[in-house]
Amino acid sequence: MGRLRNIGISAHIDSGKTTLTERILFYTGRIHEIHEVRGKDGVGAKMDSMDLEREKGITIQSAATYCTWNGYQVNIIDTPGHVDFTIEVERALRVLDGAILVLCSVGGVQSQSITVDRQMRRYEVPRLAFINKLDRMGADPWKVLNQARAKLRHHSAAVQAPIGLEEEFQGLVDLVKMKAYYFRGSNGEKVVSEEVPANMEDLVAEKRRELIEVVSEVDDKLAEAFLNDEPITPTDLEVNKR
Repeated sequence: MGRLRNIGISAHIDSGKTTLTERILFYTGRIHEIHEVRGKDGVGAKMDSMDLEREKGITIQSAATYCTWNGYQVNIIDTPGHVDFTIEVERALRVLDGAILVLCSVGGVQSQSITVDRQMRRYEVPRLAFINKLDRMGADPWKVLNQARAKLRHHSAAVQAPIGLEEEFQGLVDLVKMKAYYFRGSNGEKVVSEEVPANMEDLVAEKRRELIEVVSEVDDKLAEAFLNDEPITPTDLEVNKR
């Protein structure tokens, strides 16, 4: 039981949570092909089991699956995003160890985002926000992060920074490890690690400082190192960001 985790994925409708779940299953080896919502390819996403879900492209009832990662079994519950099915989210939250709140980088924090976050808070479910659709026109993850702080009262900081946005989106910079990651191959299954791009060094330094400032509030040694401008190692951040 010590290596078992129950997580839920919730969002405002059309934020891409079922698509995200499909990618999680693919990259962990649980499934071997990626299919899309609305059954565009004649198959449909694995988590959309009802014909109506595949026809409308929305999740109507919560669906459960699992994957394995680094020796852990992760049970995943994909919950509906439509306001009419809020009770499905409520039921799922009662059994979760943690949750992912998916936010659209274009639409930002929306009405159901607020409702779902309130439910997570009520059941004291630890959560992280995943800002999705960085390749869409109008994507602005920093705006969404500020909305999460203002509208959801999240005391949060980015742990990754995108390399490019919209049509120029290429990959991500890990602000903990200070490495750039690019996803190659037809489905992004080949991960290539490189140094942080030179044109992003200032932005990355700023966002990493924000991350350290937030994380240092939960650890006295880290706070002291931060105030004294001492180097903060990736291990220090990795342990304390949880």
